[in-house]
Amino acid sequence: MQTVKDIRNRNRRFLLINSFVVLTALVLGSVLVSASSQESRPRNTQTAAPRPTPTAPPVQTTPAPARPAATSTPTPAASPTPKQIDRIAPTLGEPPPPPKLKPTPTPTPPPVIEAGDILKFNTELVNLQVRVIDRNNKPINNVRQEEFHVFEDGVAQPIETVSREEVPISYGLAVDTSGSLRTQLTSVIDAGKTIINANKPGDETFLVRFISSDKIETVQDFTANKEALIDGIDGLYVEGGQTSVVDAVYLSAEHVAEYRKGEEVNDRRRRALIVITDGEDRNSFYKQEQLFARLREEDVQIFVIGFVSELDSEAGFIRKSSREKAVGLINKLATETGGRAFFPQSITELPQIAGEIIRDLRTQYIVAYNPTNKTPDGTFRAIKVSVDQPSGSDKRIALTRNGRIARRESPTSPRTPSVRLPSTGATKKP
Repeated sequence: MQTVKDIRNRNRRFLLINSFVVLTALVLGSVLVSASSQESRPRNTQTAAPRPTPTAPPVQTTPAPARPAATSTPTPAASPTPKQIDRIAPTLGEPPPPPKLKPTPTPTPPPVIEAGDILKFNTELVNLQVRVIDRNNKPINNVRQEEFHVFEDGVAQPIETVSREEVPISYGLAVDTSGSLRTQLTSVIDAGKTIINANKPGDETFLVRFISSDKIETVQDFTANKEALIDGIDGLYVEGGQTSVVDAVYLSAEHVAEYRKGEEVNDRRRRALIVITDGEDRNSFYKQEQLFARLREEDVQIFVIGFVSELDSEAGFIRKSSREKAVGLINKLATETGGRAFFPQSITELPQIAGEIIRDLRTQYIVAYNPTNKTPDGTFRAIKVSVDQPSGSDKRIALTRNGRIARRESPTSPRTPSVRLPSTGATKKP
């Protein structure tokens, strides 16, 4: 028979077992609930370092193909994926603008040319001062453009313009004041005054007296003031020395050629040099070959009044006479430049000669042609101008310079000693 003590011990074991079972069940249930709750909650990946996974792209509801950004601003994602964070560096700033298709550029309309506008053309026109005369040396003033013909080295050239409008004249008056012109000086001064008084508005003249190479003096530089020029020519006087005609012509022609050159867009100013001398060159620094090479580079007409009658006409066995050499130099100066030579037998002819020089300067054609040979080789190009001969009319003769020196690509001429103009202190190089 069980005792009361046994029954109590049995009940204690039973309660202890039941408590253990209940406690175990509670613990297991708590663990199961916690595990279930952990599975249903999203994992926190921001606490770990991002690791790009090439094979696992971010989950997107609708896949979008890659394309250039549109003009509208894209809506940024709420939270960038690890791949996006890895590709975009925060130091690059704003992304570049989207590319745009460049439209065809609209051509610029040509400028509107108004009346009075100055047009510049890149051409190499050669301007010729042409005198057209008959056999009696009288000017012919009714020659049309289509009647002119220009030849360069025998090749016909296209003529651009022919005109006879009044244009300003820049000319020099170079007077030989050596002892050989002592008896003619007063008449020479009067002839010079006749030429100066015929100047028109816009004309400019400069006055030079010359003897030897160191006495080539500018008495009056270029001016339109007739009174200043008359005062200058009235002050001329005779002085002894070895006449240097070549030097005087070289420096004076160069001064005429360079005066106001390039100041005007369309420079059509006529340039001339009037020389009064006996033509006997005794001691020039420049040689005649240098002089004529220089004159071929310039567009300066030379008119010469040569008092050669008192020069020695006796020639030697192998040399020319002084008069023959002087006449040859004077004629060459005129023919090479399209000018004219006068040989007065008496001082009474000077007023008429002065009038003819004025007429020749005023009644000329300006013929401009575009040379077909544009090679910049610095060679001499022979020029010839002819005019048509209408039936039943007098013979027409066209006179102009006999050639030009082509433009040089780069000057290579050697430098030689200079000659000084005493009145200005300027130096001139050949």
